Amino acid sequence: MSEKTLVIAEKPSVARDIARVMHCSKKSNTYLEGNQYIVTWALGHLVTLADPEEYGRQYQSWNMDTLPMLPKEWKLVVIKQTSRQYAAVKELLHRKDVSQVIIATDAGREGELVARWILDKAGSKKPVRRLWISSVTDKAIREGFSNLKPGKDYENLYHAAVARAQSDWVVGINATRALTCKYNAQLSCGRVQTPTLAMIAAREEEIRHFQPKAYYGLKAVSGGITYTWTDSKTGSGRTFDKERIEKLRAQSSSEMLKITEIRRKTKHSGAPALYDLTTLQREANQKYGFSAKETLNIMQRLYENHKVLTYPRTDSRYLTSDMLDTIEERLKACAVGPYKKLALKLSRQKLRGKAAFVNNSKVSDHHAIIPTEQFVDLSHMSHEERKIYDLVVRRFLAVLCPACEYEETSVKAAIGCEVFQARGTILKAPGWREAYDQDYEELEEDDPEEYGPDGSPAFSLRSGSSDNLLQEEAARSLRQGASLPVSGLSVTEGKTKPPAYFTEGTLIAAMENPVKYLRHKDKTIIRTLGETGGLGTVATRADIIEKLFNSFLMEKRGNEIHLTSKGKQLLELVPQDLKSPELTASWEQRLQAIAAGRESDKKFMSEIQDYTISLIQEIKTGNGTFRHDNMTRKKCPQCGKFMLEVNGKHGKLLVCQDRECGYRETLSRHTNARCPVCHKKMELVGKDDGQRFVCACGYREKLSAFEERRKKEGKGVNKRDINNYMKKQAKEAKEPINQAFAEAFAKLKLDDN
Repeated sequence: MSEKTLVIAEKPSVARDIARVMHCSKKSNTYLEGNQYIVTWALGHLVTLADPEEYGRQYQSWNMDTLPMLPKEWKLVVIKQTSRQYAAVKELLHRKDVSQVIIATDAGREGELVARWILDKAGSKKPVRRLWISSVTDKAIREGFSNLKPGKDYENLYHAAVARAQSDWVVGINATRALTCKYNAQLSCGRVQTPTLAMIAAREEEIRHFQPKAYYGLKAVSGGITYTWTDSKTGSGRTFDKERIEKLRAQSSSEMLKITEIRRKTKHSGAPALYDLTTLQREANQKYGFSAKETLNIMQRLYENHKVLTYPRTDSRYLTSDMLDTIEERLKACAVGPYKKLALKLSRQKLRGKAAFVNNSKVSDHHAIIPTEQFVDLSHMSHEERKIYDLVVRRFLAVLCPACEYEETSVKAAIGCEVFQARGTILKAPGWREAYDQDYEELEEDDPEEYGPDGSPAFSLRSGSSDNLLQEEAARSLRQGASLPVSGLSVTEGKTKPPAYFTEGTLIAAMENPVKYLRHKDKTIIRTLGETGGLGTVATRADIIEKLFNSFLMEKRGNEIHLTSKGKQLLELVPQDLKSPELTASWEQRLQAIAAGRESDKKFMSEIQDYTISLIQEIKTGNGTFRHDNMTRKKCPQCGKFMLEVNGKHGKLLVCQDRECGYRETLSRHTNARCPVCHKKMELVGKDDGQRFVCACGYREKLSAFEERRKKEGKGVNKRDINNYMKKQAKEAKEPINQAFAEAFAKLKLDDN
């Protein structure tokens, strides 16, 4: 009997790719087999930490007296929904002809946990090696198998993953049970979700207490160019003193404008950095309205199914030097459609000098998201996949292009003793902007100011329009020392604006870098958050946001995120420690140290247990209260308890307050259908034949009438299209979140009050 190697992938799609490359043609429902390899798969996690009930009968009911729960020996259980696949993998592990195991799950902390828990639960002692790849193309798989790593190299990563899971279980389940028992309400908390919620609350408080202030400026027009007054002491182009600006206007009305300085300088700007997952999620949200979870799901399909993009769950925006030899092949692979001309042009060029996008020290587990060497067929992609692929490919092409070159002209002038300035740019060579058809604008969180950093407005001198050419000629005719008549002098007025509410895009960016959103900035917190990458990881942030929506702790109003009453009350009841980003930052820092072999996982868990004991004591002695202010008088048709009206991410719902019952009823759903009167997006309400669209402006239309109208307009929308859309929205709303205590409330019953 010839010996074989068992390969454990994380998902069936990846397993099929590995099996094809490694010539495993014999098919089964649970594995693929060849002469040398047997390839099987997990379905995400097949094994997880046991629920509290597994540790004793006393934990079957939620009782404050049984807390805290601190397991001495941790138990692993097989997840019921995927138990058949686990049984199949276990059988393969114990096959006599299987001599060794290759872990081929996702290359990261959580991927390591998926495979190692299966091996642990199955009692496998066979030698282990590790496949560590960032893309699932045939080439990457072949190279990965020729460079397999010893399993021992990743044991510390596994210890860190176990410590993360156990610490989240201990703190999350204990605090959740304590809060729920104390206040008789479905309240959950955790070391990442609660600080995220607190960050949203801090932003809302800042907006609520914001007092707008009027500010003023002064503009002078001379020779077709507008100059802006600049305070000679502060360099600002505005003042809050209206009397001062009015006085300056009166004093300057009869004066000439004297040119005191003209500077022309050629400047270069490099392309924006390559994408990591957080940056891509943010831009996809701002450009296309995709949620963080939607973007990750689309990226996963482009990585696993289409194989045209590299591993999505990365926190790096750089490549390693050993990847430079693969650039040409990647360019040729994506040289299709709108990218063909530039990609082929770049593929013929040699990289000169030190590339700005290459930095070995800034790549840990995975490099930035870039195209693979797999040939691309755009016709096989959905509309949403095309959008995400377009973002990644254009950014990849941009970093390979030369810098953008432009000439900046800055003019200083004086009217009497007051300083006036103007500035403009002339595009000389588009450089990397060629990848964006020269119209690229980097997205920012807040609206850009209408003046430059020194207070002066930017007058555009770009080539391409007659107005700009006239302005360019006007600027070119200026001479230092010249005195010019002022044709117009006007006071400008504006008001300071509060910070914007979070959107999904800005929230996920804030989770990565929460320092700027903290009200009380501490140097230790800032340093720790910088070292650990903020709240959560690139792999978990989208799920955390979804959990906060699904727990009805926050809701969407348009594109803005707002706390619900439940979320606000929870923050009043949760211990201060759990609201601070410092807790999760310090945890992540220590988990990284465990993964690097610098710290003991046993010591870490001992301290976590001590912390949990103090946490439960703080909740027990708390004197807060919780009140459902969204309780309706409609009773649940299944259990008879009063239902709660909530704003879900995709519409308005009635939900039973009893988590074990779990009954939900949709009242309305957000749609992309536009109102024919005000053109805003409408809601779909009602059931079956009574479904109708409702707009905030008061317009109402039956679904049947809407379909008929759209057919007449040639839009071709039918009932099946709308039903498919609704099913998709419902499926996304119910997607499970992979956390140790995600189903903890399933065992809980609450009273009507």
